[in-house]
Amino acid sequence: MSTGTIKRDSFSLWFKKNIIKYRFFHLLALPGIIYFILFKYVPILGLSIAFKDYNGMGGIEGIINAPWVGLDNFRDLFSSPSFFKLLRNTLVISLMRLFWGFPMPIIFALMLNEVRKKRFKNIVQTITYMPHFLSWVIVSGLAVMLLSPSSGPLVPLFDFFHIKPINFLGSTDTFRGVLVASSIWKDLGWGTIIYLAAISGISQDQYEAARIEGASRFQKTRYITLPSIKFVITIFFILRVGKIINENFEQIFNMYSPVVYSVSDVFETYIYRRGIIGADYSFTTAAGLFKSFVSLALVIITNKVAKLLGEDGIW
Repeated sequence: MSTGTIKRDSFSLWFKKNIIKYRFFHLLALPGIIYFILFKYVPILGLSIAFKDYNGMGGIEGIINAPWVGLDNFRDLFSSPSFFKLLRNTLVISLMRLFWGFPMPIIFALMLNEVRKKRFKNIVQTITYMPHFLSWVIVSGLAVMLLSPSSGPLVPLFDFFHIKPINFLGSTDTFRGVLVASSIWKDLGWGTIIYLAAISGISQDQYEAARIEGASRFQKTRYITLPSIKFVITIFFILRVGKIINENFEQIFNMYSPVVYSVSDVFETYIYRRGIIGADYSFTTAAGLFKSFVSLALVIITNKVAKLLGEDGIW
């Protein structure tokens, strides 16, 4: 029997064992695969305009025939007066979200895990999870109404204490705080469910043994629950760090205004204004490629640091 025949037989056996046998699972995954191919991988071909002078005309043919300019678009990006302001705003907002927002689902999940009344626990989970399904357009509209300095529900409170109404969304001192608070409120329930799912997989024998030994609830949380879910925490932390340079465009775009550009304008909003509205496609593609490179580098570095500290990384 020839080598080619052996390879064909091996491939046929593998195909029957893995593809045909689990064909319905592959069909379920097919829409997701098609989505990622069309909207994540095919657009990679367009990254070539970051190294070209593309004027947006001519479609695919225009991209192919656009003159090469090398790294000129990246030089323009790094020498732009807005670059360091965008980098500062992006890092500050992301680090604020990481510092305040990342621990909140963990803390909330640990608190819910200690609730003994299942009905109350389910109600709280449902209420906190509901905002996750709201778009940022709706959440931003609620924030505008609630925080309005002229007609919001906080106005009577300000009047009672004889305080001048604060324009939270129009002040450079408070705008970032609103961003962080609203993002925590919206995503708290989603993160909590993930951590609760990880907690539910912990063997109850460990808790029973700790109870017999006289451990308090806090000690069981510290020495059993947290160590048991640290893998999940590590994975989410690595992914969260990878998104530091990719701010939440929808939230900021629906909440900010020119008054607070100095503290809220990030790479994604700048790319939208200059790339979509200003039609400077090559420059903004270079900015987007820079963001993607930084995100990849952050994920790799954070994963490496996690492994050096003895934790399990993504790979």
